[in-house]
Amino acid sequence: MIAVSITASLTIVAKVNAIPLSAGDRIRVLIPEGDLFSGVFEVNLDGKIQVPYLEPLLVQGLEVSEVRQKIYDALIANQYFQPKFLQVSVSILQWSAIQVTVSGETFQPGRIIVNSRSAEDRSQQQSVSSGDYPPERYLTAALRGAGGVMPNANIKEIRLIRNGKDRKVDLTGIFTGEPVVDVPLVAGDRIIVPKLPEPQNEFVRPSQITPPGIRVFLSNLTKSADSNSSSSIKSDGSSFPYGARLSQAVVSANCAGGIVTAHDRHALLVRVNRVTGETVSWDRSIEEIMRTSKNDNDNPFLMPEDTVACYDSTTSDVRDVLSTISEFLNPFNLIFNIFGGNKK
Repeated sequence: MIAVSITASLTIVAKVNAIPLSAGDRIRVLIPEGDLFSGVFEVNLDGKIQVPYLEPLLVQGLEVSEVRQKIYDALIANQYFQPKFLQVSVSILQWSAIQVTVSGETFQPGRIIVNSRSAEDRSQQQSVSSGDYPPERYLTAALRGAGGVMPNANIKEIRLIRNGKDRKVDLTGIFTGEPVVDVPLVAGDRIIVPKLPEPQNEFVRPSQITPPGIRVFLSNLTKSADSNSSSSIKSDGSSFPYGARLSQAVVSANCAGGIVTAHDRHALLVRVNRVTGETVSWDRSIEEIMRTSKNDNDNPFLMPEDTVACYDSTTSDVRDVLSTISEFLNPFNLIFNIFGGNKK
């Protein structure tokens, strides 16, 4: 009874962690008494493998143990071996990259390729007799490939659709520290991330299914610049850890402090939804952002590709214009510009 209990437990664990085959996967088949049937086989685009002297076998979506049984049954059915003399060994040689689709509350939904490898890595793996570990052929990797989940994602009921069957997966343990079963994927899987009515602040931090960092574009110019180089504009904007707020962008852009009082300056946060094209903006006094923020609307989280611009108040703009006019009308400045401004 003890041996049976242990065997059942091990079977359940293997079942949970096993990865089904997809097109492009390579397996090694060894039959001690049948070298003609042994070899390395790659799963075709139609999900089948072609073992010599057998009809093509559909193996996509099957685990290695199920593939071994399918080859065994086919060889017996075709009377190539007697059951008591046949031994079949099937092992993974190389897991391929696969395509899945991700939709719903992620920053970059669409078709995602997971477990992609360089040509050098693939070449090295071919020299290995058997065995391969694909850490990226799992649900969490697909969500990262889609830019990570958004703050209003319902990660307790993520839907995984495979061959018409709908399964719900709970990933809240990623944030709470509870055990999580990361589901292995096969080519053609469809992942849908549902939406919650309200954003969840506890999800706005780096994790396995959220972006580790974000890119935000900043501007803090008192006057328009003549060129990008003179204004120190960089091609990649500025990077922040996921979970940073508007106040941190204001400080990073040197918008706060200085000889000009903060209440004379404002910060404008512009956010564009890349899926719907909807644009949302926040315009706040820097003094209010730094001193009196009390909620997420006063000091919102930064999201990927946000734009933050700091600008002077209207009073400051008018003062600068009047100062420019007075300098131009000053007779001494006028004489200098006429007679001395063009000297080399």
